[in-house]
Amino acid sequence: MNFGYTMPTHVVVGRGCVRANADMLRLGGHALIVTGRSSAQNGARRDVIAALQSNGQRYTVFEGVTPNPTLGCVREGLGVLRESGADFVIGVGGGSPMDAAKAIALLAVQPRADGDVFSGGYALDALPMAHVPTTAGTGSEVTQYAILTDERMRTKTSISSPALFPKVAFLDGSYTDTLPLRTTVHTALDAFSHAAESMLKTSSSPMSEMLARESLRILYPLFGSLSAPTCEERDRLLYAACLAGMAIAQTGTTIVHGMGYFLTYDFGIDHGRANGLLLGETFRLCEEKGVPAMRAICAACGADTEEICETVSRLLGAREAIPRARLEEYAARTMSHKNIRKCKFDPSKADVLRIFLRSFPA
Repeated sequence: MNFGYTMPTHVVVGRGCVRANADMLRLGGHALIVTGRSSAQNGARRDVIAALQSNGQRYTVFEGVTPNPTLGCVREGLGVLRESGADFVIGVGGGSPMDAAKAIALLAVQPRADGDVFSGGYALDALPMAHVPTTAGTGSEVTQYAILTDERMRTKTSISSPALFPKVAFLDGSYTDTLPLRTTVHTALDAFSHAAESMLKTSSSPMSEMLARESLRILYPLFGSLSAPTCEERDRLLYAACLAGMAIAQTGTTIVHGMGYFLTYDFGIDHGRANGLLLGETFRLCEEKGVPAMRAICAACGADTEEICETVSRLLGAREAIPRARLEEYAARTMSHKNIRKCKFDPSKADVLRIFLRSFPA
């Protein structure tokens, strides 16, 4: 029973919670709102601006965040921040805007050359942040990670620092009501992957497992209604994604994420979908190896391993065709991933190649 638990983000849940809790945005005098263009349609940006205006705070909008943001995108946002004089940051959107917001808030205080951004060693110092997720998957609003595209390494890479925890997160399910089916499914799979992977890490603890199990307990039964979720189901998806984010904030993710980053970088596969494509064969490998965590995952879902794998496969539909040579390259590169030694299923290179090849049969 030797473990720690840190989750300093104040989480507020409920429809209308941004305007109702406007005082919690008093993190500075001038906000940089970091977002993509969709936040103008789902109501999130409108509510954030209304809350800031009610407080008499100034704001500047940076809406140039693209999916899988690069350092170039972050540098652009930093330029807008400096020009505007903003002294705190609000991330509004899915994982990409929130991760970009974190990197902007961090590098504004601790400048780094591009080659040093992913090298770690950051002090506990960043501009204050509030986050408003508009998808139910990433959980970035409650983690200390920012995932960016690393052009040098041809993959996605994380920055990790306690400085990246937002001060406050607002979970309003209404911002997810208009998400298209594709995004709803892929982000739900991302959250599911977070919760399951957290339980498959050697760094898991009783508290992280409690969060992960509750996330799985909520998520898995909702997989049957993702085509047309009710407002209540949307709220539950968002809550479960937040719980999964809290879990990986304690443990990190497994090599499933590292493997999936190659698919996103080279083939443009949505991050959550990339995880889902690899998760079934990872589960089957864990089952064969007798990894005890699989029993807990199945118990939380109320289904056995094969049922879970088949359910995930149905959600994914037809799989992309990935050349075998690429899969072999990815397997070799995965062996240098930082999480390779922290998986309870202790994957060998042969195991990793097996997951890739069975996930994308020729």
